[in-house]
Amino acid sequence: MPLSDQTVLAQARQCLAIEREALEATARVLDREFVAAVRAVEAAVAAGHKVIFSGVGKNAHIAEKLTGTLNSIGVPSCFLDPTQALHGDLGLCAAGDLAILLSNSGATGEMLRLLPLFEKFGLKTVALTGAPGSELARGADYRLLYSAPREACPLALAPTASTTAALALGDALAMVLLESRGLTREDFARYHPAGTLGMTLLLRVKDIMRTGEACPVLKEAKTTVQAAIFAMTKAKAGAVALVDAKGRLSGIFTDGDLRRSALNGGADFLRKPVGGFMTRGGKTVPADALAVEALKLFQQFKISDLFALDAKGRPTGYIDVQDLPKLKIL
Repeated sequence: MPLSDQTVLAQARQCLAIEREALEATARVLDREFVAAVRAVEAAVAAGHKVIFSGVGKNAHIAEKLTGTLNSIGVPSCFLDPTQALHGDLGLCAAGDLAILLSNSGATGEMLRLLPLFEKFGLKTVALTGAPGSELARGADYRLLYSAPREACPLALAPTASTTAALALGDALAMVLLESRGLTREDFARYHPAGTLGMTLLLRVKDIMRTGEACPVLKEAKTTVQAAIFAMTKAKAGAVALVDAKGRLSGIFTDGDLRRSALNGGADFLRKPVGGFMTRGGKTVPADALAVEALKLFQQFKISDLFALDAKGRPTGYIDVQDLPKLKIL
């Protein structure tokens, strides 16, 4: 029997509420066990070893996702199919590796069969489970414990809240490792060189900035407000960079400065030196900086124009905030 629109929405909200409940419960049960598991991963990686995830059913998909997440932050990881492990794939295991075994009940036969085999191969083990008193949890060296009081499935059969909690706990492990390893945006970009994400992370200011005639630069000492307006208009820019005798940036004259000069500069403001109205210094970015650093400046200071400087403080490029969407930086 088809559900009414109202029932569809009510059921969906109920599902989300139950899964949220599992996440909140998991956050409450985090304790020293989680810290110990983090330290175990750190120690294994520091010694040049890898992390091995294993699970069956829905947990296999979660294990594969967490494998990818850890690899993306520079923690060498792989997925081991428990069935194939018993038929030769245990060859990927090496003494010192760390195995993370996923099982909500902690009683999954395949996971329990792997425990003594991993011990024989010299691996430490982590049980990622919702059953702290289970055989898997008791037999593992470390435990990553989550709590899912009930499943969102109306039949209480399909893994829903439990798999959400397991995935979120694995993500929490990964994000803690990311911070503890001091991963930077540049490090992250090295592991994501392709696609939109890779392009965004690898782009530098010098790759996106306007140069040449599109980057208006004038000498402060010889420039009037009128000349600055002409330069901005010709370059189709919202600002002009003013430099000193050595070509170093001394200030920026923007559309906002123009309006203020018109209001406060008197009837002959166009003939007056631009230095009396420009913004001294102004916000700038190194030309070699990552493009995302320019984006952060735009967002932090709510500005529309940004000049890029070389190592000697000379303006070499210009970025208008309107350039960013088409470059897929925003």
